Amino acid sequence: MSEPPFVPARIRAGEALMRLGIIVLRGLARLPYSWLVRVGNSLGLLLYGLASPRRRIAQVNLALCFPQWSEAERRQIARAHFQAFTRSFLDRFILWYAPRERIVELCRLEGLQHFLEPVSAGRPVIVLAPHFVGIDAGGIRLLLEHPQLASMYARQKSDVLNDAMTRGRSRFQGTMLLRNEGLRPAVRWLREGGAFYFLPDMDLGARDALFVPFFGVSAATVTSVARLARLTGAVVVPLVTRMTDRGYVGVFHPAWTDYPVDDLDAATRQMNAFIEARVLEMPEQYLWTHRRFKTRPPGEASPYDRR
Repeated sequence: MSEPPFVPARIRAGEALMRLGIIVLRGLARLPYSWLVRVGNSLGLLLYGLASPRRRIAQVNLALCFPQWSEAERRQIARAHFQAFTRSFLDRFILWYAPRERIVELCRLEGLQHFLEPVSAGRPVIVLAPHFVGIDAGGIRLLLEHPQLASMYARQKSDVLNDAMTRGRSRFQGTMLLRNEGLRPAVRWLREGGAFYFLPDMDLGARDALFVPFFGVSAATVTSVARLARLTGAVVVPLVTRMTDRGYVGVFHPAWTDYPVDDLDAATRQMNAFIEARVLEMPEQYLWTHRRFKTRPPGEASPYDRR
């Protein structure tokens, strides 16, 4: 019998702390929702003050995307984003552990017919879900309507958190695909007629990406949506989930017609333009703490470099 792998004491202690944290957060998730909103907003303000690296990333992103706004306006959006993000993190422990009935109460879907029509016709569907704070709520709520839904995720550094996340996101029969496995599993899933909940608006490097504008700033943007649609014949149906004081509202937009166009650059620009329009509707709920512009064209410095 082989010996178990050696795990440093620092990592063991970190994982034990993570288990304790999950227990505490599961307990918080049982509070009345109005109380949980207050807790999330208060913790969000605290994190805004303490998490200086993430605060700076948000400030850089907002300055790049909204140079016409005053510094005070951008600071206000950054603070509101930290509150919304913290609330959404606490809400995940409702989504991952609470009964189905509470999730239905927490998140409402609008325009579901835009998704069900191509599904009923036997078409594979790519659900385009931009990185707003409600992405988990919208995805898990959709699983309750359509369990044959796959999504892609990045493995977390903590095994305990990774296990909680994957179990929580797939407990209603959803399928989780690892991002580092590439698009082949997604292609197989779509060709078999499945639906794919896809979050394509992160900077994943220059590979399989094009530099196209996002709020006028050149951004490395993956071309996966257009390529998957072309390879599988899938219909693209956007789902944007908005946080409210009472929970979430997931809004399906009409399926994109004549997509993708033959021009991959034009198809990628179309996706970014759609996301921009939704960001303007609720700017505080977009994921500004992600380094969206870290990959730069050759010779251009990173905007996050303090030098």
